[in-house]
Amino acid sequence: MTPTLVRHHSRTVTATTGAAAATDPGTRARDWAEIQERMLAPLYEAVYERLEVGADARVLSLGCGSGLALSIAAARGARVTGVDTDPDRLALARTRLLPGPGEVVSPADGHRLLDGDPSAAAPADGIPYDLITAFTPIGCSDGDDERLVGALRAAVPLAARGSTVVLTGWGPPERCATAPVLRVGGRGSDGIRKPRPGGWRPSRRDDLEEVAFRAGLRPDGSGRVACPFDYPDLGSAVRGLLSTRMFDTAVRATDPQRVAEDVARALRPHRRPDGTVRMPNVFRYLVCTV
Repeated sequence: MTPTLVRHHSRTVTATTGAAAATDPGTRARDWAEIQERMLAPLYEAVYERLEVGADARVLSLGCGSGLALSIAAARGARVTGVDTDPDRLALARTRLLPGPGEVVSPADGHRLLDGDPSAAAPADGIPYDLITAFTPIGCSDGDDERLVGALRAAVPLAARGSTVVLTGWGPPERCATAPVLRVGGRGSDGIRKPRPGGWRPSRRDDLEEVAFRAGLRPDGSGRVACPFDYPDLGSAVRGLLSTRMFDTAVRATDPQRVAEDVARALRPHRRPDGTVRMPNVFRYLVCTV
């Protein structure tokens, strides 16, 4: 079958390539790790800098993905544990954090990566965590706040009293240039945007505070961080965004090729003369106390 092409000036993006990125778990995990995850690095760095994460920190990351945030914390000297339910992302995280064949890891550097529920992440040495992070932004899909509350209720008992929990979310839609592109994820098979469980939704002002309250946490400060989404070309932008899972509902409602085409079309206003794609965004974080 001849691939459908989405054209913009002299460049083309194969929709079938984007479709593969949307449906193949291994491809999507690699695209997340190699293209998209780094877009949130300024958020990770800002949180660690504010909290002065260093050699004494014991960090538990909920939804650790392919491990970039954990790698940054480990580079600062922290001992880290990550939990996720995506085996493909976890496999990539292991290549970043855990020793390879023939390599030796000291007990002090005993990083762990676990598949499943946070309640299984009890510290092996019995010393509780002093920092829990949830770096997957609230607002990625309907219902993610419910899932996060459940994960926090399972994880908080593993932390010392007075420890810190950090929640993150998208900033106001007017401060996030990616918002109109993400709305593609809410379209139905007829191309009309409809509320669908699992699709992206705009952030609400008190999203993070509401989750903190329901999880029994005390808010203790917040911040905003600029996280521009920069891509070398349109094809990379489509693949990176499809790796986020925020278009899964649209893929199921229509078909992967059509969603890839729609995402490419929505990205056109953000292309620059040299072919790169740039979308300024602001993310918010909330610091809480156990």
